[in-house]
Amino acid sequence: MSGHIFDKYLRREKLPHMWCPGCGNGIVTQALLRAIEAAGAAQDEVVIVSGVGCSSRANGYLDFCGIHTTHGRPIAFATGVKMASPRLKVIVITGDGDCASIGGNHFIHAARRNIDLTVVVYNNSNYGMTGGQYSPTTPLGSLSKTSPLGNIEPHFDVCSLAGAAGATYVARSSTYHVQALIRQLTAAVRHNGFAVVEAMCDCPTLYGRLNRQGDAAAMLLRWKEICLPREKARSASPEELEGKIVIGEFVNSAERPEYTASYDQLIQQAKAREARA
Repeated sequence: MSGHIFDKYLRREKLPHMWCPGCGNGIVTQALLRAIEAAGAAQDEVVIVSGVGCSSRANGYLDFCGIHTTHGRPIAFATGVKMASPRLKVIVITGDGDCASIGGNHFIHAARRNIDLTVVVYNNSNYGMTGGQYSPTTPLGSLSKTSPLGNIEPHFDVCSLAGAAGATYVARSSTYHVQALIRQLTAAVRHNGFAVVEAMCDCPTLYGRLNRQGDAAAMLLRWKEICLPREKARSASPEELEGKIVIGEFVNSAERPEYTASYDQLIQQAKAREARA
């Protein structure tokens, strides 16, 4: 053990990883590891739950208790883990398709319940693992394997969806804005409630190539150009916001009760009623 957090948290025997050269998934994953360390979460009390997709493969490289589940279902499985053992810090690793498409209903209702889960959405704007089909977050007009003439479906804003559904911590950053991403993930891990961090992530092999966005370095620099901090976005005109992605912290609230705590109160009430009977 050298003392580096990668030695502490990575299963080195599982490396090298399966991601393409230049994929942003590695940047998001290392940011998550730094956040877990900064948040002071005990390694044996962290459970990583993932679904299906490029990002979800990160689970196999991480030295925590983990569950690799079916497509779109990681939040459902994570809910079960948290309900069974509320003391655990349960973190969901998911992609834009896994979370917002087949898993969309689980995402909405976990936010509505405000159950204490941290959901990290690796958003690379396409279904990378299955060949580059368009996903619910693929920008309008973008090319993909299933939209060769341009995507005609408006994309989901994952953070707006999470906030409207009731999530009590919501933030977005990119693989270029790594320090901000680490801070947001640290806050999400510490947060007592449903926390969502969307990480805008580059996919140079499929999405980037089809949309002529250059190599991995060019895609990273593109985040620098198109991402606009929330503070600046507040005073920007509609024309200035055109084509931009707003990053920052959108929701951070402790006002709503956390679901497992409320459920425990119900149990205690039921026990007291039974004792009086």
